[in-house]
Amino acid sequence: MIKKIMAFLLVLLVLFSSCSSAFAAKKKDPAPTAEPIPQPTLSPDAPDYDKEHPENLSADQLYALSAVLMTQDKGEVIFEKDADEIRYPASMTKILTVLIALTFADDLNETVVVSENAVNVPADSSTMYLKAGEEIRLIDVIYGTMLLSANDGANVIAEAIAGDIPRFVDLMNTTAQTLGCDHSHFVNPHGYHDDNHYSTARDIAVIAREAMKNETFREIVATTSYQLPRTNKQRSRTITTKTEYMLPGSEDSPNKYYYEFATGIKTGSHSHSGYCFAGSAAKEGVELISVVMFTGRKARWADTIKLMDYGFSQYVSVSPVDLYNMHPIQVSTLNYSTSDLDNGKITLSCVPKGEDVQIVTTKTDAKRMADNLDRSFNIEFTRGELRAPIQAGEEIATLTYRNEKGIIYEYSLIASRSVEKWENAPRSLDEIIAETNADPNPFPSFSFEFALVLFGPPLLLVCAIALLVFYHKKRGAHKMRAPRPVNRYVK
Repeated sequence: MIKKIMAFLLVLLVLFSSCSSAFAAKKKDPAPTAEPIPQPTLSPDAPDYDKEHPENLSADQLYALSAVLMTQDKGEVIFEKDADEIRYPASMTKILTVLIALTFADDLNETVVVSENAVNVPADSSTMYLKAGEEIRLIDVIYGTMLLSANDGANVIAEAIAGDIPRFVDLMNTTAQTLGCDHSHFVNPHGYHDDNHYSTARDIAVIAREAMKNETFREIVATTSYQLPRTNKQRSRTITTKTEYMLPGSEDSPNKYYYEFATGIKTGSHSHSGYCFAGSAAKEGVELISVVMFTGRKARWADTIKLMDYGFSQYVSVSPVDLYNMHPIQVSTLNYSTSDLDNGKITLSCVPKGEDVQIVTTKTDAKRMADNLDRSFNIEFTRGELRAPIQAGEEIATLTYRNEKGIIYEYSLIASRSVEKWENAPRSLDEIIAETNADPNPFPSFSFEFALVLFGPPLLLVCAIALLVFYHKKRGAHKMRAPRPVNRYVK
């Protein structure tokens, strides 16, 4: 019995010794932790930002070390701050990855198999928890990659599109060069730090703008919550974005960084890149793209909102009709009724003949175009002399606009009201012709005016000839009746 007790105590001693050694080893060699992400601050000399006057934004009012703002339609740069400085894009890289997937994938609903290599990502990576051997649709991987910033998802996309990651990276660099991103170089599809994986705020904005031309991409980045279906390895689950810029919050917990005009796009962060964000927004027809790099965790939202508000304070979206209505054309008519209160003047209304078009431009340029309609558009009058009567809706002129792509848009300038003719005005030649053409009788209708026009000239000619004949006869007769001379010497 004593031997059994001694053996039991010996086992406990060995176990205690092993646990102590393991605990000591753990204290001596702690597990590596991620490096802290820097949080830039504003310069103490920066002026206070006035959100009531976003048009006064200055570069030193942004936390970001690099930033750019451009229009979606033409890519015009509205605001920039060290936009060409080489920086690390972090997970904003996934914008390019998904753009390539949407461009080259044959079928987004195709089922792909997750490889062991795809899920082999650094321990501090953000993932969508894919498992080797998992069978999942490509579109679901794309949603997970964007909403969860999943590095494993980006790897799966790369292998599905190009066969392996190195070939996909080559495709990334080729695509970037094609878009004119000469200051970018990528070494992986997800953006995990590598000294040779870099870009600029301007290049990322160019890539984001190109991606937003794809309707499927726009749908994906505008999504805040998505249902991942069941796979052979996992149950169905709902994923949600952590992009505060797009989350309205609730009454109990409002989100002050929510931007009501937000439409996307993608975050990024690590210790070498700081916090980054490529954003998009749309308001009253104006669409903008912004990028902030090396800013703070919350500051990336504040910086983006400042940029977007600045852009919307500078740009408007107007149609040729809007511009025309700022200074509509007024014409004067002839032969108008004496009872016309506007003395025969008509304001012409502008109506599209077909498809209308929106012109995104600065407020200054919009005013300049409206003030110079004849230079901004081609205006041609379709009627010669404007004589009453004129009917409301009658086309008086045409307006033509040619955009920067050479596409032509046509508009009718029509009478906004009717104008009656002068009550006692004689009919014009055009009216006589129109009445004649409208008369089914092939012969002109007989009237005093018609008789006067038809028989007047010949009658006058006959009268003139008769008078001449009468005059000559009378003169001849006068000569024949001349008196004889008197011979005074005849007795």
